[in-house]
Amino acid sequence: MAFSGAPTTYLNPPVPFSGTIEGSLQDGLQITVSGTILNSSSTRFSVDFQTGFSGNDIAFHFNPRFEEGGYVVCNTKLNGSWGPEERKRELPFQKGMPFHLCFLVQSSDFKVMVNGNLFVQYFHRVPFHRVDTLCVNGSVQLSSISFQPPGVRPANPAPITQTVIHTVQSVPGQMFSNPAIPPMMYPHPAYPMPFIATIPGGLYPSKSIILSGTVLPSAKGFHINLCSGSHIAFHLNPRFDENAVVRNTQINNSWGSEERSLPRKMPFTRGQSFSVWILCEGHCLKVAVDGQHLFEYYHRLGNLPAINRLEVGGDIQLTHVQT
Repeated sequence: MAFSGAPTTYLNPPVPFSGTIEGSLQDGLQITVSGTILNSSSTRFSVDFQTGFSGNDIAFHFNPRFEEGGYVVCNTKLNGSWGPEERKRELPFQKGMPFHLCFLVQSSDFKVMVNGNLFVQYFHRVPFHRVDTLCVNGSVQLSSISFQPPGVRPANPAPITQTVIHTVQSVPGQMFSNPAIPPMMYPHPAYPMPFIATIPGGLYPSKSIILSGTVLPSAKGFHINLCSGSHIAFHLNPRFDENAVVRNTQINNSWGSEERSLPRKMPFTRGQSFSVWILCEGHCLKVAVDGQHLFEYYHRLGNLPAINRLEVGGDIQLTHVQT
């Protein structure tokens, strides 16, 4: 059975942090680590997804280093031996500054977002379901670690199993469960178009909405709407005839000003598959297409929890939706 249940958050966990993930990692699980980089002489910190507490088997070692101009090492350790390092010569962290790290577990890889922007993909070298422990070490002070488990909408209600992390230290972090209902995942191929789904609990900072699909060969366009009552809080509208990705908000049947600027060429192509990841932050939505950050859209409707409906229409076939 897929794991579900209320998202779980630990406030001010101690460092070094070690915790057991009950039920192990699941496809679609999102882990968020927030804190501040210490202004110390120490030059490294790490987030490790591992098997057990020995540190001999680490499926994913994420290791920012404030050395040689700054870089991040990603690696896997098996039976005490490190594999080949994957280095990214970029460091999106600053000493003394807060950070927001989000790890999305997917069937083929970990996707890592730093401060809302996709930073790296790390393809699994060992089966991710072996991971049952999360460890954080080094020059950081943590403010929270949270888990947003994937959800399943069964035909018949099934018992809910909560993904919980237990702190191992004698001083456990304070825990509270987000009252929001778990995210829903809809099975392929049951996607009538237009597709309408509830966003359980509405939007809140760190909430993700993920859609995958294929653009029809003769497509003129399609839209993804996040709605609040009769208002469209966020309208995402790729238009192939105009080679544009239009964003807007509709309040009381009246459209606001369009946003069209893009940092690169149109990311959607007729006849091609795509994935869209919408990440809600306190001040904006951050949208990535095919794993690459595309734009930010500043909230025009302030009541985020009321934005609780997804509507998708137009010339696409959906293959995966997670709200």
